[in-house]
Order: sequence, then structure tokens, then C-alpha cells
Amino acid sequence: MKKILPIFLLFLLIPLGVFADDLATINSAKFGIFTLIPPLVAIVLAFITKDVVLSLFLGVFSGTYMLSVAENGIFISIIKGFIGFTSKVINSMADSWNAGIMLQVLAIGGVIALITKMGGTRAVAEWLAKKAKSHVSAQVSTWVMGIFVFFDDYANALIVGPVMKPVTDKFRISREKLAFIIDSTAAPIAGIAIISTWVGYELSLIKSAYEIIGVTDINAFSIFVETIPYRFYNIFMIIFVLATALMQREFGPMYKAQIRAMQTGEVASANAQQMDDLEDKTLTPKEGVKLQTSNAIVPILVLMVAAFAGFYFNGLSALEGENLAAVQAAPFSFYALRETFGNADASVVLFQSALFATIVAIFLGVYRKIFKVSEAIQVWLKGWKTMIITIVILLLAWSLSSVIKELGTSKYLVELLSDSIPNWSLPAIIFILGSIISFSTGTSYGTMGILMPLVVPLAFAIGGLNGLEGEALHSYMIMNIGSVLTGAIFGDHCSPISDTTILSSMGAGCNHIDHVTTQMTYALSVGVLTIALGYIPVGFGAPVWITLLVGCASMFLLLKIVGKKIV
Repeated sequence: MKKILPIFLLFLLIPLGVFADDLATINSAKFGIFTLIPPLVAIVLAFITKDVVLSLFLGVFSGTYMLSVAENGIFISIIKGFIGFTSKVINSMADSWNAGIMLQVLAIGGVIALITKMGGTRAVAEWLAKKAKSHVSAQVSTWVMGIFVFFDDYANALIVGPVMKPVTDKFRISREKLAFIIDSTAAPIAGIAIISTWVGYELSLIKSAYEIIGVTDINAFSIFVETIPYRFYNIFMIIFVLATALMQREFGPMYKAQIRAMQTGEVASANAQQMDDLEDKTLTPKEGVKLQTSNAIVPILVLMVAAFAGFYFNGLSALEGENLAAVQAAPFSFYALRETFGNADASVVLFQSALFATIVAIFLGVYRKIFKVSEAIQVWLKGWKTMIITIVILLLAWSLSSVIKELGTSKYLVELLSDSIPNWSLPAIIFILGSIISFSTGTSYGTMGILMPLVVPLAFAIGGLNGLEGEALHSYMIMNIGSVLTGAIFGDHCSPISDTTILSSMGAGCNHIDHVTTQMTYALSVGVLTIALGYIPVGFGAPVWITLLVGCASMFLLLKIVGKKIV
């Protein structure tokens, strides 16, 4: 609180003359450098407090205070600013798109809870464990299991570790390596999965950021899909994990941990931790349940098939004129899929798909006598509760975006920086900035919420000033959006205070500091290659698919040059 008070008092001391003009004409010229206060407050307090909810709240409040202080006194504006804050939150919740996003996030959380309670995910994990016959296959099976639990990073950390730990212990794989595999197939996978507890949040940030530059008719899901090839760190890290398993090479602190495990049989250090005190009982299978892989596969397939069908038909209903005629003439062509998916309302479709998957999961559980309907509904609602923090961050991020738009923050930032930053360097700069914020705060969600409303207008302006237009400008914005989403995950992956980093340590039964130190070297190595072989080349105009191929190949080359054989 002592650290927060001086920053809070700053708002009380802002000269009233800066805000003397009519509030109806608020713009960047009127507020000048003060338009940067809300995002800076959010960023600075995130560093100081490590609490993204508090930081976003005060960021929004600082903006509503500024909007109020011109017409009201300094102290009365504290009350007015609070009222303005609540209005921003209510308006964010009342938006039909936002409501759909919140509902689909909650509903998918419910589906995950049902699948887990039925023992479906554990059954798949145990099936994979039986396939492990060697040091290599044990790691690859853990990697595959991590990818299978693509729908949520928390579920990944809480499920994969406890199930695969006996298998990796059997083949003398260190707990540090197990924690690394878990952590590297948690957020990196969930962040790029088109159906997950992350996608709604990412879609909402993209849509609200585009509204700042006056674009309201974009399809956020289509843009999200286009960013996937530009999510270099996510993709490179996933490939890197597989490469270490196949090549049986390690370097840095991980090499020492693996050698210890292989030579002495001590898979865990003396300070290894168990996760029994952290495991959410909602995520454990019901006692006595027969573990069947279909308990997971069927609901997830239903969710995916329903989503793809929903994207098609929902998008088809939005088409008209020549576009509709062209799709009807060739309903299953690439053009038809692109147009229908691009015009679908993702918030509605994903919510509908999650509800349909819920019904199927409940029916399956009742049919197999795992639980009664009333019990299934209670499990489903517990799944909703696990997503509440996501909803809170969503509402605050939307509110911050609204305040930034009203103050003209993005316009001021564009005017300040657009002439001084080379367009090729912006994706790399954003990636680094996002990494620093996420590392310091331990949250990728909060970092995305802070940066996205600033980056989209900045990329739009810098690209335009450098002569980009049409498809070239669109691609430039896509790569910068991708760098926001990826930088946030990279920093979170390195951070010792990240919740997924902590859960990965506990799930693997690994000392947390051991996990952080062994993973840090790998994360930084992949992060450097992400900048050098990813964002800088595409910033200069290199085709993204070539950079992906070169980057993925470099993961194997890095291990060949730096790594040492452990067997």
C-alpha cells in the first residue's frame, strides 16, 4: 500500500488547467502526455504489486478520474471516477459480443470439469503411459499428452504431471525435465489452440483494439487464426521440447539434472515438492470410476466438430450477394471455408458448441452411471467457478481499452513514436516489451490486456507511414498482434511467479527453483531465436512459412551444436 499511495496521489496533484476544455472534444492534443497515465499505471503497478487485477483496476480508475476532474473538483472526482469505472465495467459486460465471450469461457471451463471428473483425461494419459517403452518414448508420450490437453493450461499442469510422473521416474527422467515438458505444452499450446479457455480472451482483445482505430466490422476469429503462424515462440518451443527427447541431448542446468537422474537414479532433488496440497479436487476423477478414453475423446470431438460446423453455418448466414452465390456454387472449397469462417460470430458459435458438448458429456456420464444429472450439473458449475478470475481480468481489460480510446492515448502514442521506430523492428520490440511485463508480473493475460489496445493503433500508423496498404498492411498488423500474444507467453514461461510455472513444478514433484533455473536457459535460448529468426526476418518482409521452417530446423541445430548426449 505504501508503494501505491504516491502514485495515487499523483492524480490528485495534476494541474486542473490541463483539462479545462470541453470534455466532448477530448483527444490526444488536449491531454498530451497525460493520456499515457492509465496504461503506465497498469504496467508500473503490475511490476510493483505483482497483482494484475489491482493494476488494471487502478489503470482504469486513473483514466475515469482524468475524464472527470475537468468538470469537477479534485476530490469529488474521486467519487465520479469510481462511478465512471463501474460504468465502464457494466458497459463492457452489456456488450453482446463480450457477453458471448464470457459465456463461452465459462462453458468450456464446465466441459473441462466434466471430462476430468469422468476420468477421461486421466484415461488418455494412462493409455499413453503404456506406450512408453524407453527413455525417448516416455518423454514423447508426455509431450503428446501435453498437446492433447490443449484446451487449458491449468488442466495441463494439474493432469499431465501426476499421471506421467511414475512413467518418467521409471526411465530415470529428471523431475526438472518433466516439469519443463509440462510447462512447455501448457500455455504455448493453449495460447494457439482455436478451441480453448484462452481463445475467447484473445478474440475479445483483438476486437476491442481494432475498435480503437475505428474498425468495427472485423472478424476477430479470422484474425486470431492468421496470427498462429506468427506465434514463433509457441511453435519453436513445442518443437524444441520434442527435439530434446528425440535427440537425447541437453545443455545448461538441465543437462546436469538429467545426468544426475540417469547416473544416480535420483530423479528429484532433495527439496522436491508434491502437489497434493494444491490439486483442485474438482480436477480429480470421481472415485471408483472406470477410466475410459472415450470419456474425454467424445466430448472434445463433439466440441470441435460442433465448433467447425457452427463457424460454417453461422458464417454462411452472414453472407450475401456475390459472396453467398460463390460459396453456394462450391460449398466445400477453400474460398467457401475462408468466407464462412471469416464471417462467423465466434463468441456465439463457441458458446453453442460448449453447451452442446456439455449435454453430450452429461449424457455420457449418466449413461455410464458415473454420476446423476444433478451431480453432473454441480461439477459443471464448479468448472465455471475456475474461470471467474479470467472473467474479472476480461472485464478490466475491456474497460482499460475503453478508457484508452476515450482519452486518445493511442493517437498520442502513434504521433509520438510512429516517426522514430522503423517498421521492421516493431514486432521484435513488442515481443521484448511483452516479455518483460509478463516476466515481472507472472501473467500473460494481464500483459495481453495492457499491450493490445496500444499495439494495434501503433502498428496501423507505422505501417501506413511506411507505405503499407491493403494486404501488406493487414499482414503487418497480424505479425504485431502475434508478437503481443507470444511475448506475453514467453515472459510468463520464464517467470518464477507465474501460476503455470508454479503448478508445473508441483505437478511434476519438482523443486520450484530447480524448475525455474533449468527451464530459464531453454526459454531464453528459444526466445533469442524467436527474435533473430522470427520477428526480425518477417519485419523485413520474409515469408512467414520460410521463417517457421528455418526456425523449427534451428531447434534441432541448436541441440546438435550446444547440447550434449545424456545416454
